[in-house]
Amino acid sequence: MDVDNLYILKQFFLDLFFPAFCINCNKEGSYLCQDCRAVLDICYLQYCLCNRNPKILPFGGKCERCKDKSLSGLYFALPYKENQITRKLIHSFKYQPYLKNLAKTLASILIEHFVISNKNTNDIWENSVLIPIPLDKKKIRIRGYNQSEELAKELSKILNVPMVKDNLIKTRSTKPQMELSGKERGENLKDAFVIKNPAELAGKKIFLIDDVYTTGSTMEECAEVIKNSGVKNVWGVVIAREN
Repeated sequence: MDVDNLYILKQFFLDLFFPAFCINCNKEGSYLCQDCRAVLDICYLQYCLCNRNPKILPFGGKCERCKDKSLSGLYFALPYKENQITRKLIHSFKYQPYLKNLAKTLASILIEHFVISNKNTNDIWENSVLIPIPLDKKKIRIRGYNQSEELAKELSKILNVPMVKDNLIKTRSTKPQMELSGKERGENLKDAFVIKNPAELAGKKIFLIDDVYTTGSTMEECAEVIKNSGVKNVWGVVIAREN
């Protein structure tokens, strides 16, 4: 039996003995039923990186206020605060019950954002790589996976863009970002990431993959490290944006 058929058989038995239920209404069949998905307001616009009153930019990128940031721009599919379903999806993906397979659903939501915003084009993804934000080893042991890596895997399959997961690495543990102020978040992450092999990324457009963009401290630190290695374009891709 080849690998593909073995995977299909495995999924069949998993679905048979461990069926999925909608995280919002508990309807059997999937982690997000069609009725609940229809309630999500998938964004078709792009905004700058400013935390307060971000500007709508037709082609994405940065405005005058955030032009000095290392990150080139941000793609996000959902507003984090405005819909309870969004918060449930991300919480279930990152915390108990640790629904690792939610990555497929969340990746499909991001793809819908790319399609309706006319960003799913060859010129955007050509010569690009996806890099998941690294996670503390302690958190991986608790959760069993890096949620950003799982999301990047699914996006890589759909977009046919390679994922590079062991080049950007986290060198030390940091405090949970949610417990810190905006200024403390930046200081908490300073010098926490390094690039192991700059040559692997030379001439590429980088898309950093994560779950939520809050103040942007994590992505900004990672983007700065990557750009210091010689890369010119580093964009962010997240499921939801908080501000």
